Amino acid sequence: MEYPKLDVLKKVAANATEVAGNDREVLTAQLGRDPRGLVGIGARCACGAPAVTITWPRLLDGSPFPTLFYLSLPWAVKQISRVESRGDMALFNERLATDPEYAAAHERAHASYVARRDLLEKVPEIAGKSAGGMPERVKCLHALAGYALAVGPGVCPAGDDALEMIGWDPAVCHCADSDDAGAGLAEPGSGATGGSGVGLASASGAQAQA
Repeated sequence: MEYPKLDVLKKVAANATEVAGNDREVLTAQLGRDPRGLVGIGARCACGAPAVTITWPRLLDGSPFPTLFYLSLPWAVKQISRVESRGDMALFNERLATDPEYAAAHERAHASYVARRDLLEKVPEIAGKSAGGMPERVKCLHALAGYALAVGPGVCPAGDDALEMIGWDPAVCHCADSDDAGAGLAEPGSGATGGSGVGLASASGAQAQA
């Protein structure tokens, strides 16, 4: 598989960079497997390690793969998993049901996701499908956080809120952080988030970000 040029990757995601150096080896260690369909890095840790992958929408074996952005940075994956296990994902869906503006922004995020993926290849089997539960709900917070990391703030509000909940700072390296780093998670409704004020946390399953 040929990697897309940087100008194409930048249209897919503002923070995208090309696969370089030992990126594949680092991702293999992060994921515990070879990164399938890897064509770019969606975002990086402050130290330069991959944080999000960009995956071609059709794998080498011909299987369609709808998840364009896959969160890989272990610290972020663990932090978001803690948020999900705390039950906060329900708060996102409650807001989608009661806040028309938030729901509309979630639908726009879905449409943008599909359009970005189609820049790589339009795959009929997954036409109109995105990830993370969009457009109707929030199902996979890891997927939404990875999306938000890759494209930057203002595109995926649920992903932006998830990143604020875990205290993501692009200027801070988290690669050496220990497993107990989850102590810093903000509480729902604490005002710790700026963003759209959901007062939640989120991201999507590291095992199956869809």
